[in-house]
Amino acid sequence: MSILDQVQADTRDAMKAGERDRVGALRMLTSALRQEVKLGSDDEVAVLQRERKRRLEAAAAYRQGGSDDRAAAEESEAALIEAYLPAQLSDQELGEVVDAAVDESGASAPAETGKVMSLVMPRVQGRADGKRVREAVRQRLG
Repeated sequence: MSILDQVQADTRDAMKAGERDRVGALRMLTSALRQEVKLGSDDEVAVLQRERKRRLEAAAAYRQGGSDDRAAAEESEAALIEAYLPAQLSDQELGEVVDAAVDESGASAPAETGKVMSLVMPRVQGRADGKRVREAVRQRLG
């Protein structure tokens, strides 16, 4: 079952349960996933990550602007989206992937971070945030 199918099924369940806020968030997510399909991409995880990041950025902006209730709503949507993302790699698992990529690439200096990142990102495929991966690579390369 694809993520889109799961979101649509959850939308129906939320409608039956009368969860208006959840229905709205799930419909937004369904729309984003369908739009990506129309554009010819089938990377549902990338859509989820992008939408989650947007919600977290909006929450930070609302909180900075003093609108805590709107920030909480955005954070709630981000948490809902996060539930559909694949399980995140532990720090140890990520470290092992980074170590293997460093060994494979022969990188030895922080200037070669990009070379290692290009090997790591396809291997983690949504199971680790890019910032987290970059930090692990930088730590490994010293």
